[in-house]
Amino acid sequence: MILHQLLDYETLRLIWWVLLGTLLIGFAITDGFDLGIGTLLPFIAKNDMERRVVINTIGPIWEGNQVWLIVGGGVIFAAWPPLYAVSFSGFYLAMFVILAALIIRPVAFKYRSKRESPLWRSAWDWALFVGGFVPALIFGVAVGNVIQGVPFRFNSELRIFYEGSFFDLLNPFALLCGILSVAMLVMHGSAWLMIKTSGPVADRARRVGMVAAPLTVAIFALAGLFLWLGIDGYRITSLLDKAAPSNPLMKTVVIEQGAWFANYGAQPLLLTVPILAAFGAMAAFLGLRARREGTTILLSGLSVASIIATVGVSMFPIILPSSLDPVSSLTVWDASSSHLTLFIMLVVSAIFIPLIVAYTSWVYKVLWGKVDEATIGDKSGHAY
Repeated sequence: MILHQLLDYETLRLIWWVLLGTLLIGFAITDGFDLGIGTLLPFIAKNDMERRVVINTIGPIWEGNQVWLIVGGGVIFAAWPPLYAVSFSGFYLAMFVILAALIIRPVAFKYRSKRESPLWRSAWDWALFVGGFVPALIFGVAVGNVIQGVPFRFNSELRIFYEGSFFDLLNPFALLCGILSVAMLVMHGSAWLMIKTSGPVADRARRVGMVAAPLTVAIFALAGLFLWLGIDGYRITSLLDKAAPSNPLMKTVVIEQGAWFANYGAQPLLLTVPILAAFGAMAAFLGLRARREGTTILLSGLSVASIIATVGVSMFPIILPSSLDPVSSLTVWDASSSHLTLFIMLVVSAIFIPLIVAYTSWVYKVLWGKVDEATIGDKSGHAY
């Protein structure tokens, strides 16, 4: 038996769908509170020392957290080539804006405290705000557009044609998803600041989080209602050969109201996913109110993970629907790399992902503890 045949093609495709979702959730949970804190920075820190305290809660760890985004992008490129081709070309300008914002962030970390000028430092503080708010918003906008369908199609030779524009992405439902993304990451960032800071900064973060958590639940519910009443979903109407070579055109797809909710009717147990999303946010609200530091960050992380997972389980097996030509929609079963490629990548991932998790856990353990003025003023040169 050839080694890669130990796992059949269908199973490997499903494993990589789960792994992709796991990596995206890992990024949202870890780098998510970094983005949330960047968004909060100009509003919860009232003087230079307080802002340095806030910055140093994430300064030593943001690079490691962003590894999940890089790995996720690599997985899309290697495991789901058509998905990479459509999303990274169709959302090119949106991706450029995100990358520009993410590039500003390390520059701001590096240069903010190089000069004593209040104007200089204020400018870099707002740069950190842009580096947090803009990606949080646009990631949500992108998800909102994916749910509605992306204007692409394949011709008979499987060449991709994208017919949308950047401003088409800024539609009401997508913007609602963007606001949801910002609210949930602000909630998550507030929970992290409650762990890592004390005094006025922690109190302000706690108050903001107590607004962001119920707001997350309300927007999540509103987005679900919007999706049910105003946005049609996609349903595959033909039989799929789950072990066949990838070819998105070998199926039939229809657009119909309520299609994104069909999986919950077929598998009622999946309803636990959106329920956990709302439960986690409301429980995080109670944790913030009761000042339960460790519990709160876990609950806000549960909400973030469940909100993202809700999108995945609602759309499965479709991963990128086409609004131009529903038949061109990409699914778990017809948009992957070859059997051998998926197997080799799985072996590599089984080696390196645990190493990343182990190293990240060690870093968090070493850097655990609150950041305060004494930490900033210890003259070691390590503080931002």
